[in-house]
Amino acid sequence: MRSNHLLAAVAALALAGCTASNKSNSKEPAIATLGSQPISTSEFRYVYEKNNGGNDDAYTRESVADYLNLYTNFKLKVMEAEKRGLDTTMAFKRELEGYKEQLAQPYLTEKSVTDQLVKEAYERMKQEVSASHILLSLAPDAAPEDTLAAYNRAMELRQRAQNGEDFGQLAKEHSQDPSAADNEGELGYFTALQMVYPFEDAAYKTAEGEISMPVRTRFGYHLIKVNDKREARGEAKVAHIMVRSAPGAPAADSLAAKQRVDAIYRRVQRGENWEKLATEFSEDANTAGNGGELPWFGTGRMIPAFEEAAFGLQKPGDVSKPVYTPYGWHIIKMVEKRGLPPYEEMEQHLRNKIAKDSRSELNKTAFLKRIRQENNFTENTEAKAAALAKATDELLQGNWAYDESDKLLKQTLFSIQGKNYTVADFYTYVLAEQRPRTNGSAAHVMSLLYDNFAEQSLLAYERNNLENKHTDYRMLVQEYHDGILLFQLMDEKVWSRAIEDTVGLRNFFNQNREKYKWGERADAIVISAANKELLQQAQQQLDKRRYPVSFARLSDVPFEQNKAELTTAGKAELDKLAELLQQNETLTLEINGHTDARESAKVAEARADAAKAYLQQQGVPATQLTSNSLGKSKQAAPDNTESGRRRNRRVSFALYTSELAALAESLNKDNPLAVQIAEKKFQRGDNKALDAVEWKPGTYTAQQNGREYLIIIKDVLEPAYKELSEVRGPVISDYQNYLEEQWVQELRSKYPVEVKKDEVEKLVRK
Repeated sequence: MRSNHLLAAVAALALAGCTASNKSNSKEPAIATLGSQPISTSEFRYVYEKNNGGNDDAYTRESVADYLNLYTNFKLKVMEAEKRGLDTTMAFKRELEGYKEQLAQPYLTEKSVTDQLVKEAYERMKQEVSASHILLSLAPDAAPEDTLAAYNRAMELRQRAQNGEDFGQLAKEHSQDPSAADNEGELGYFTALQMVYPFEDAAYKTAEGEISMPVRTRFGYHLIKVNDKREARGEAKVAHIMVRSAPGAPAADSLAAKQRVDAIYRRVQRGENWEKLATEFSEDANTAGNGGELPWFGTGRMIPAFEEAAFGLQKPGDVSKPVYTPYGWHIIKMVEKRGLPPYEEMEQHLRNKIAKDSRSELNKTAFLKRIRQENNFTENTEAKAAALAKATDELLQGNWAYDESDKLLKQTLFSIQGKNYTVADFYTYVLAEQRPRTNGSAAHVMSLLYDNFAEQSLLAYERNNLENKHTDYRMLVQEYHDGILLFQLMDEKVWSRAIEDTVGLRNFFNQNREKYKWGERADAIVISAANKELLQQAQQQLDKRRYPVSFARLSDVPFEQNKAELTTAGKAELDKLAELLQQNETLTLEINGHTDARESAKVAEARADAAKAYLQQQGVPATQLTSNSLGKSKQAAPDNTESGRRRNRRVSFALYTSELAALAESLNKDNPLAVQIAEKKFQRGDNKALDAVEWKPGTYTAQQNGREYLIIIKDVLEPAYKELSEVRGPVISDYQNYLEEQWVQELRSKYPVEVKKDEVEKLVRK
């Protein structure tokens, strides 16, 4: 029922549409009043347009009146929830704040910048760039003098490269990227969204063979040399068989790995089954079990040697020669290739990635610039200079403090839409955010903290005023506010009550029994088979009503020699069987006693009886149990060892069911659709084959849609009243509707509804 409640809550949200967050302005025309609370015409018009504007009957008198009735019922419930204080609980406030945080995100970005970045990323993904770089490390909050020194050093190296020095050698000697010592700054090919944005932007804007100006990222300054640009190769899905061989391994181990992969490759070339070879020989434990298949990948996602070999395969089924990477040897098989998907398919994926990418800083910068202007950010330059001047070296140690009697504290640093932020506010922020630093000056750190304080204050002000600034956001927040309240109260008054109030449910059912009646029904078995032979097999086994069960694994119960006493382990196994049998009355258990060659048949009988007696003690009816004495276990060759005799001193089990589904399962071993069997009370319309024969007790055969049918009608039942157990779900649903109607009537008495017909007429257009 919970899912139905959630659907109802969603419907309530749709109905709430965009309720105004503040009480309707008493000066606005009201389309209705609920008690003393008005619903403004503008509020209702907004909600109606959102939920009905595209309908064919929109703005007809009937449509407006019907929706106004629904809306007033909805508002009455919300009013009652507020009167009861449900909107003041901590649980409610936490839930609403969580939704507000999510709803606010689209309003705290610069949409036009995001749109531009998404399109730019997609266009860049059509091309791949090969580049090398030199990195001069620099902290993001480095002091100006350190920043300038790093920049000048980068410019010096750039000049040396342009004067003819080898870029790779310069990278090897001067780059602070640890990998440069081995790869001379070579990064291979990459595409959009694989590098931090400033680096990517410079690489795409630099011509082949050229060296960029110094580029600042969070890692420091980069010089980027573009080696090549090519059309994007798209993505590939491949499978591989891997033989591990680590770089620097002993020569004998490396040779053995190479010989092993060559031997596997020869078997691949002979056409042996790839999946079997991968399962048997691949040393990539993550993929060996699924034929060596790897996820889709594009340029820059794999080791270059692996990537080049994979993309060198032209069509599905092509296999590479063994390829070496730092992980070992790989034989690669092409599964599928695909190009760049259309923009429409990738747009949302790109938006999600860009929101987490360094590009988001561009969006944030543009957004802050706009809200500075919109919120009339005004700075007091004199107070700012005085406040920053209080920085001391203690700030670098993380233990700076200020004089609480300083008159400067009361001065306004800046204002946002007339709201003043003082030096005291800023210093409180500094105390909370300061931390020990190993470089930079106190003045620079204080300046950074000021910029962060101003930025956070702007963002907080904007977030706190979204409801005043954006109608859509205000409406969405109120929509969730009302929906949460409504869910809580509806659950109490309607949903849970209908399930828990068993007396009320029974009374409602008895008062409305005419709604819950069976039509004429046939108590029948309908068998559908793919051919006459299968139908005949099903018919021959139909009367048994005792079919082996395959869904349960039954363990034997062991006994000591010449004893029929159950062990603790044996009782535990029988407890499991007892639970299984009690849960399903259609099951029956055959208990078979066994002995070893030195024991009498009576011991086998005693063991079977002991197991049967124990199961009955646990509440299993005798009708579900049969016992047999099989005596000495049959074996191709007698096992007279002690372990063999121990295995034969046991009770074994066979489980059966009367359910015809088990018969169908046994006939469907080769084809899951070969035979279908249904046994129940059918109403007309439930089964076309049954509907086609005369509804009288008897056996009928028919053909329909290429299948053979056997129909056994055991009885034809006259129309009758349904029992509550047969229609509990629909009755609960109807009872919930009844409870809701009764509740709404109570609310309408408590808060009389008055509709302003003249205001309704203003909305009617046709």
